[in-house]
Amino acid sequence: MIGGNEVKIWNTLQNGIIAENPVFIQLLGMCPTLAVSTSAINGIGMGLATTAVLLGSNVVISAVKKIIPDKIRIPAFIVIIATFVTIVGLVMKAFVPALDQALGLFIPLIVVNCIILGRAEAFASKNSVIQSLADGIGMGLGFTLALFVLGTIREIIGAGTIFGNLIFEGYQPALIMILPPGAFLLLGLLLALFNWISVKKARGESR
Repeated sequence: MIGGNEVKIWNTLQNGIIAENPVFIQLLGMCPTLAVSTSAINGIGMGLATTAVLLGSNVVISAVKKIIPDKIRIPAFIVIIATFVTIVGLVMKAFVPALDQALGLFIPLIVVNCIILGRAEAFASKNSVIQSLADGIGMGLGFTLALFVLGTIREIIGAGTIFGNLIFEGYQPALIMILPPGAFLLLGLLLALFNWISVKKARGESR
């Protein structure tokens, strides 16, 4: 029999992936979402890097929340987040330099990603380490999924490839999809789809 704590952890985990997806539902992290989702690999790389920072910062902030004075709460959170961003950046430079170069400044800019600080303030600073770990995984996977979906669609339509491999012989790519206007257009369509699904689900539950 599953206990109430396990159910709460599971709900926290899946909330970030579906019900409270940071991109499609909460509209957070729009800058990296639109900028780096030009290909599937870029989307996965940025998503996993952000997930790693979310995990580390959520756990540490939850563990030390009681010893951080309220007056320096936000600066302390930013220092913790910046530490994990630095670690992730160095690891990427060492093991995946090509991906690190492709993502460029957006890796260090994870420090100011509103998803990270938002979860630190709204969740990790108020919940247990285990709950904060689940929240970091859920939100990170939700963000990664959103970037992967955007990157995959943009790469297929805009370049005729997936993970750099040609999938359509003789295909004439719609280059607009790997340019900023394509990112805004696709994101708008996906947001409309998610809103339609949410409204339809709400109407079904109200009957």
